Amino acid sequence: MNRGKKVFVGLSGGVDSSVSAALLKEAGYDVTGVFIKVWSPDFLECTWKEDRRDAMRVCAELGIPFKTLDLEKEYKQGVVDYMVREYRAGRTPNPDVMCNREVKFGAFLAWAKEQGADFIATGHYAQNIFNTETGKYELWAGVDAEKDQSYFLWTLTQEDLKHVLFPIGHLHKSQVRERAEKFGLPTAAKKDSQGLCFLGKLDMRDFLKHFVDEKPGKALDAQGKEVGVHEGAFFYALGQRHGFEAVNGVPQYVIAKNVEKNTITVGPDPLAAQEKNTFTLEQKNWISGNPGAEDIYWGRNRYRQELFQCRIEDETVTFLETISLAPSGQSFVVYEKHGEGLVCRGGGVIS
Repeated sequence: MNRGKKVFVGLSGGVDSSVSAALLKEAGYDVTGVFIKVWSPDFLECTWKEDRRDAMRVCAELGIPFKTLDLEKEYKQGVVDYMVREYRAGRTPNPDVMCNREVKFGAFLAWAKEQGADFIATGHYAQNIFNTETGKYELWAGVDAEKDQSYFLWTLTQEDLKHVLFPIGHLHKSQVRERAEKFGLPTAAKKDSQGLCFLGKLDMRDFLKHFVDEKPGKALDAQGKEVGVHEGAFFYALGQRHGFEAVNGVPQYVIAKNVEKNTITVGPDPLAAQEKNTFTLEQKNWISGNPGAEDIYWGRNRYRQELFQCRIEDETVTFLETISLAPSGQSFVVYEKHGEGLVCRGGGVIS
């Protein structure tokens, strides 16, 4: 069934996407490796040339064609500009979610289809499984719970999943490394990338300072008393510990902020003023059908956070226990448990 099907694999120069390409070729697909070049600021260390070289070496080892796709404009507008705009508004965005939506499963997927590809594939630890009973594609969490990336994929739709393959979603990381060795891939021992999608590890406040001017303001305690100063309320996320003066040597955490007044409220408890059990969602996307109002689901506010039981009715999410809520702008992702597996039903942005 696979023979002759054309697949464009997004090659990052890392081991996960490299093994994805190798597995697809072994399965009989017509595979092309694609390195996606995105916008990169001149004030950050740039590694894209080295990553592109590694991707080319993988294609040479596998004997498959190699292409470079320039999506600098799409990344700058869809990810970086969005992120800066959200921070300016006092929200805490999730740029990795938007990177997947706008770049990998947006511009890359659209371009691949224009080139005649039947599918695109990535090295995400997630599973795309077609349910023959419902006639719908389902996004399952990766088998490796420590590497599962379904949290960042909640924006995918049925039309997207129809053209998407996740070749390593059924494997553990150790198994991926083993297969990389077996295939003789030059990326077999390469360290995993970390940090922001494509840009890597960075200090978010330092990054934002290149786009948003500092605006010194007051740091207040829970009673409204001035206890320190900060560099601009939009630079801070709830629960953040550093970036402002401590109070009497005691570590302080941001427990509230007011962008209009340019103040932040701090306290010794990082969870203070964040605990609640009901909130609303915007920009919702339900992958394989709307959730039932009477059904119980599992949700998380942050990547790899513990799952909590909840109910969902329209845009309202109600947890069955009080939890620490992520700040507005973050993604809330909904799951169903099926035995040992998790199905990602979709999610939304916390309003």
